[in-house]
Amino acid sequence: MITYRIDVADVHAHLYRVTLTVPQPAPEQVLSLPVWIPGSYMVREFGRHLSEVQARQGRTPVPLQQRDKTSWIARPEGRGALTLSYLVYAFDTSVRTAFLNASRGFFNNTSLCLRVEGREAEPHRIELGTLPRGWEVATAMPTDGPRAFVAADYDELVDHPFELGSFWRGRFEVAGVPHEFVVAGAWPGFDGDRLLADTRRICEAQVAFWHGPQGQPPYERYVFMLNTVEEGYGGLEHRASTALIANRRDLPRPGVAAASDGYVTLLGLISHEFFHTWNVKRLKPAPFAQFDYTRENYTELLWFFEGFTSYYDDQFLLRAGLIDAPRYLKLIGKTVNGVLAGPGRKVQSVAQASFDAWVKYYRADENTPNATVSYYTKGSLVAMALDLTLRAEARGSLDDVMRALWAASDGGPVDEAAILAALQSVGRRSYADELAAWVHGTDDLPLQPLLERAGVAVKPEPAGWSAALGLRLSEGAVSGVQVRQVLRGSAAERAGVSAGDELLAVDGWRIRRLDDAQQWVGAGLPFELLLARDQRLHTVRVVPEATPAATLLLSPADKPAKSAAALRRAWLGC
Repeated sequence: MITYRIDVADVHAHLYRVTLTVPQPAPEQVLSLPVWIPGSYMVREFGRHLSEVQARQGRTPVPLQQRDKTSWIARPEGRGALTLSYLVYAFDTSVRTAFLNASRGFFNNTSLCLRVEGREAEPHRIELGTLPRGWEVATAMPTDGPRAFVAADYDELVDHPFELGSFWRGRFEVAGVPHEFVVAGAWPGFDGDRLLADTRRICEAQVAFWHGPQGQPPYERYVFMLNTVEEGYGGLEHRASTALIANRRDLPRPGVAAASDGYVTLLGLISHEFFHTWNVKRLKPAPFAQFDYTRENYTELLWFFEGFTSYYDDQFLLRAGLIDAPRYLKLIGKTVNGVLAGPGRKVQSVAQASFDAWVKYYRADENTPNATVSYYTKGSLVAMALDLTLRAEARGSLDDVMRALWAASDGGPVDEAAILAALQSVGRRSYADELAAWVHGTDDLPLQPLLERAGVAVKPEPAGWSAALGLRLSEGAVSGVQVRQVLRGSAAERAGVSAGDELLAVDGWRIRRLDDAQQWVGAGLPFELLLARDQRLHTVRVVPEATPAATLLLSPADKPAKSAAALRRAWLGC
């Protein structure tokens, strides 16, 4: 069996030592490290963190030639076991790579485990060496002895992250299947019982969604791994686990009944990554049926796999009774306003955004809102628009479409034709026009009439002054007012404001927050803006839009029509 021994080499230098044993190697054995990790669509070059790569057979050194940035060729003599040893630098707190210090360890095997090319279909084993005193291990990979774990093949090996350290641990069951939750870095005294209870409700609702009240999930055990930090947010899905990062202040506190906005955000993240257990880890884009770890793997379907998951994440908070309908509509409104505020929605379709994720979504810069649209947020609104359309036509719901797609594909790879077929089987008509306009086009979605037809009031409200001027800022007492992004076609762009500028004064008055200037600038009137750029001062004249920008506020309508009230009850339960 191909075996990796992983040792904590030096916690202060953030180094793992990996020893790879390859039985019966090829005469020219190629070994390579992935350049990306499934679920995070950017080439990350994990091989840059490897050093001191050496090979031997017994005590005899074996010639090792580096072929490119991420692969090596070993030329062993005969079929005796080939052993490679190398160090991996691990100091990235994200969920995508590897981390090690004196208090915590974490790794994805895409960062540590060289792929033995030609042998990917064979079983792979991980053995953990001695750990620092008091450290525990959390992973969903099946055990194969004390601190030993086994995977059926390389794909499974790299789909099981590991959490190491002294962490909080809790357990619950769903449909008789064990689930585990570990939390690293938390303040003492957070409400672990509530976190477990709320997560269990999410899991129960989603398992029942896909498999019915008595159904069984497609795994034998599931592990949530949450690393709490001062500032951070994100997650990465795996076949039987998820790695999460969130602000530690967002954990629930004992004796506090109300769910803070931060805790609701955390629950939404948990719900999102768990829903991926079905929608991307089993159902997946057809090109992902077999991963190519050496380069980008392209698909135009992230609007479905990430966007529809983003629609259902907060939906399941509502269905599980963790938020009410007004709070859910507030979350939807935030998404709607975020999409409408980006000029890039008129430039790039959400299908194109899916394809370009490798170079655009994960490499955001000052021009990102002008050039692209998020397949997460707009994809979630496409899901909502389809759901409301199906419900309004009394043709079932998006729930039925998701389950039909699961049944038709046997929980496997799908393409856009399969999605259209599932829509047609439920809605009893073609939805090709909707997908052509909403997914492959750049016009705004017909959200307001769809929401109003579902008994939701849509009320415009004035946007904040900075947003109305087309500015996205970073503001602080020490850093001052820094321009992060300038929106295309905005008043700020016409005035000549650029990303990187520091805004100093409005009409001669020093500012610490731009919106404070509304106290002395008349509504809609031009003003002089003093800014610093490359150590020089500039004064520009800003002329606000004649029609101020607005945001949309969503709430349950007070007296909806009978049909709208019925649709809202079916959709929101109120």
